Amino acid sequence: MFDGPRPESVARCHSVAFEGLEARRVEVQCAVTAGLPGFAVVGLPDKAVSEARERVRTALQAMAIALPSKRITVNLSPADLPKEGSHFDLPITLALLAAIGIVPPDRVADSMALGELSLDGRLVAVHGALPTALAAGEDGRVLLCPSGCGAEAAWVGATPVFAAANLAELVAHLTDRAPLEPARPGEVRETPVAGCLSEVRGQERAKRALEIAAAGRHHLLMIGAPGSGKSMLAARLPGLLPHLSAAEALETSMIHSIAGLLDEGGISRTRPFRAPHHTASMAAVVGGGRGAKPGEISLAHNGVLFLDEFPEYPRAVLETLRQPIETGEVVVARANAHVKYPCRFMLIAAANPCRCGHLYDANEACGRAPICGQDYLGRISGPLMDRFDLRIEVPAVSYRDLDAAPGGETSVAIAARVKTARDVQAARFAKLGSTARVNADAEGALLDRIAMPDAAGKEMLLKAAERFRLSARGYHRVLRLARTIADLEGSETVSTPHVAEAVSYRLIGAPEL
Repeated sequence: MFDGPRPESVARCHSVAFEGLEARRVEVQCAVTAGLPGFAVVGLPDKAVSEARERVRTALQAMAIALPSKRITVNLSPADLPKEGSHFDLPITLALLAAIGIVPPDRVADSMALGELSLDGRLVAVHGALPTALAAGEDGRVLLCPSGCGAEAAWVGATPVFAAANLAELVAHLTDRAPLEPARPGEVRETPVAGCLSEVRGQERAKRALEIAAAGRHHLLMIGAPGSGKSMLAARLPGLLPHLSAAEALETSMIHSIAGLLDEGGISRTRPFRAPHHTASMAAVVGGGRGAKPGEISLAHNGVLFLDEFPEYPRAVLETLRQPIETGEVVVARANAHVKYPCRFMLIAAANPCRCGHLYDANEACGRAPICGQDYLGRISGPLMDRFDLRIEVPAVSYRDLDAAPGGETSVAIAARVKTARDVQAARFAKLGSTARVNADAEGALLDRIAMPDAAGKEMLLKAAERFRLSARGYHRVLRLARTIADLEGSETVSTPHVAEAVSYRLIGAPEL
């Protein structure tokens, strides 16, 4: 029989503070002691956490729970870890209720909680339920949260999740007067993709490049006149990609949970497609701002980042892409935050050949051609340009092609080949004991082992590297690309035709040519 705590006892609940995707454990301690009446929250709280005491006080009054005329002190431990966000409302409330004898302290101490509290006692959904549930499972604690977070948190499956609509329901659950049923995972959502690739008239080379890029997760740059279909092609790329695996879906959903992009607890198996405007700031693209939130490159993790009007982005924003493209992660360093996010994305960029866009049309090109094109594409630095595996020209579509009936292969047919190629790559890397997933991840000795061409192909590659002055990075990217082309063909060996096609995709837009 629970008789309530002794006077001046300390009750505990648990929650988390977010540092990127890492959920740092926080012990919420509450002491009710003799002294002048007061309510203090200490432990490096931000403004939202400090204001929790007013929300808690008013919500408890709405439930006819009177606070004792004593000093209430809430400590968020460790005290030197910054605490941000309204999700600390619920653990603070539960620790306080345990301290004054409303709920059993041992049940609260064995729980992890997050949620915002409204003035009438309702629980409001907050961001970060998915990583919090993972932390609760690792610690062997149950998770208590608002009903709006239950379906999302239940996806982890490692711990019971009890979601309540209001504080009264949670109190009844903890005192065994009306136990809650464990929350169930939300439904897997299928995000619709935009159109079919067969709707794109002409542009057969561009379609081929999209297929290769999708098969090996290679970065692609399209340069072409306005209206040639670059954006239309990029929008149809998600329809060529296989669904996220269970592990990939969890990785991606954790980032989206931190950013507050998961709707009604539904987790999508469709790969993300992010297309920020060219006026986006560095913090929006790379990550940062208040709390060092994930940027577009992290929201595109395991998916596609499409940057239209590529040279129009601020130079500083473009240059920050260089390291994440290579490492697959980004470190957001600020004065009060130093967090790491994964960002293994496929970069698809589109650009006009010059500012007016008519460089390739002698009848409409400006009087500064071809210098205007060199100046315009010169905004893309050589090192960044070198990181694109495929660089293609997308010519203007003829009127005859526009007037023709839709034809060509459908996205479904191409997606089947892409999936087969990716399955071959996954099996190859698993056999070699590598953690790589696709050919774009291979490097060093692993790349030499899987992608080295036969004698004739190697001779062609060496001649092409000398003729077109490929950098070491460009040389290895040609190897990766040739391996993907061979996988699409079902060939175990990388041979001369595969190398020739891979080299042809390195020539457009090269600043040295």
